[in-house]
Amino acid sequence: MADFGLELIRPKVNYSHVFPGGGHISMHRDLEDTVTSIGQYSKSDAETWRRLAGDFVEAKDDIARWMNSPPTPLADEVDNLVLRPGGMDEYRAGLQSVRSWSEEHFEREETRLFIGAWACHVGLSPDDVGGGHMAWLFASLLQDLGNRAVKGGMHHLPLALAGYLRSQGGEIRTDARVAKIQVENGRATGVRLTSGDDIHLTPRGVIASSVDPRQLIVDFLGEEHVGRNLVAKMRRYEWGDAYMVIYLALDAPVTYEAIATAEAGGYVHATPPSLEYLSRIYTECRSGQLPAHPFVVMMNDSTIDPSRAPAGKAVMKLLVHNVPYAVCGDATGKIDGRNWSDVKEPYADYLIDYLTKTYAPDLKSKILKRVVHSPVDIERLMVSAVHGTVTHGAMLPYQTGSMRPLPELAQYRAPIPNVYLCGSGSHPGPGITMAPGRNAAQVMLRDLSA
Repeated sequence: MADFGLELIRPKVNYSHVFPGGGHISMHRDLEDTVTSIGQYSKSDAETWRRLAGDFVEAKDDIARWMNSPPTPLADEVDNLVLRPGGMDEYRAGLQSVRSWSEEHFEREETRLFIGAWACHVGLSPDDVGGGHMAWLFASLLQDLGNRAVKGGMHHLPLALAGYLRSQGGEIRTDARVAKIQVENGRATGVRLTSGDDIHLTPRGVIASSVDPRQLIVDFLGEEHVGRNLVAKMRRYEWGDAYMVIYLALDAPVTYEAIATAEAGGYVHATPPSLEYLSRIYTECRSGQLPAHPFVVMMNDSTIDPSRAPAGKAVMKLLVHNVPYAVCGDATGKIDGRNWSDVKEPYADYLIDYLTKTYAPDLKSKILKRVVHSPVDIERLMVSAVHGTVTHGAMLPYQTGSMRPLPELAQYRAPIPNVYLCGSGSHPGPGITMAPGRNAAQVMLRDLSA
């Protein structure tokens, strides 16, 4: 994709986790440097991470096949678990929460947070089933492959893909929102846009939908084509916890209390060293309250990619995990409003004050401009970000693998024979892996060649 403008940056530090009072752990590109960083807190934990990272390397080919293939049917998966040596141990580990798994492996809370916080990136609390495996998988992938960034911004990735598609004769229409998939005699014949224009399929054409699965099943197809039962199930689909984002233009890079900005990497997780702290965030969020001290990822975009800001200046994103889509209360004790249009700016003020006081003493003083996107804003800007989420459905055990998004849709086929799902609502789920699309393409090619 380099011919189409895609350039990847792999920083020496994948991410850092900073704690109040100046402590931190960093995951470096070099495993030995990561081990040394963890070893500040526990030599035992450092050696445990070396072993767990090695476990990933040994299993990497199998994991790659799992991610880049349609999900194994549940009956076959059960047989494999029972018959394969160590299969039931893997099954148990896959069900453990972050708390259970991390307490089993690490002795220090700092290390448990350093690894375990990655489950939060797919919306899993320290006590949600399956979070331990997700945390290990995410952290291990970063240790092995690095936390690569796209030079100039993530938008250059779809631009490069678009360039490649056009070079192969493909056509792309932007600002063309689909209203309905048109169906005749049990097959899709095209789509109608909200503008009223129709796009017709060729006789052997297919529709591959990467929007969230509810939009495809409920809005684009509807009961008349997929039946009341499937629509009802899709309406009950679980989305998970919402996000809020604060975009900052800075007069200069911020200074962290715990670590030099240039050594912090692109991602900085900022929390106290306590799983209980993370659990409290989820309790507050899931009861509709604005969390008192949410989990914030401070993303140093211009530190690892200077092209994103003028010389001497900086940009940063504050990704605020786990805020309620519908605000029913306030755990900060400082904000009175109950809708996002009223609370997003006061809450952003509160968060910036908190981060400045606790993690980055000059953050507030260096802000030139900010833009705040609440979950409602995110949903309005990206229609598939339902309820301000970014995963096309919560990554819960009953919404993963051969049950993602639903058992009836897990093999990427919609009930209409030439309509397919190919987005993050399908296996293996969210993240910039391209795997759902690749897997769906395998299914489509098999069907077309039949």
